[in-house]
Amino acid sequence: MPHGHNHLLTNMISILSTTLLFKLPALLAQVDTETTTQAPNPVAGAIGGCIGLLIGIILIIALWKVFTKAGQPGWAAIIPIYNIYILCKVAGRPGWWVILMLIPFVNFIIAIILCIDIAKNFGKGAGFGIGLAFLGFIFFPILGFGSATYQGNAAPPLPA
Repeated sequence: MPHGHNHLLTNMISILSTTLLFKLPALLAQVDTETTTQAPNPVAGAIGGCIGLLIGIILIIALWKVFTKAGQPGWAAIIPIYNIYILCKVAGRPGWWVILMLIPFVNFIIAIILCIDIAKNFGKGAGFGIGLAFLGFIFFPILGFGSATYQGNAAPPLPA
């Protein structure tokens, strides 16, 4: 192939790849050109981020208090995965339940069971446990800073 044709082929490949890379997604996307979209509000994003950070800090402090009341190390609240292991211990469940918490959909049921068991171990009812599961940012501080004391394992024993 003559040298000039090689340069032409390279340019054509470059143009084709640029077209495919930048224009094909727009061609394939189903875009409604008649409606207008509004740019996201950066202030709202910052406020939402601050609220999320505040809730996260409140939960860490509350879990720290709950762990301390249950005779576990409070610092475990800040260690990922290990904090789930400590939650299992506080709930009176075996440590291998951490593995169940890593399975999608199963973890939802296990988390509810753990929260109900934690509530019972602190002398609270199943309703409080449901509150722990679904409104933890409210119920964990109540448990941690309230007058509830850890009473030990109230969970039913597992079959051998």
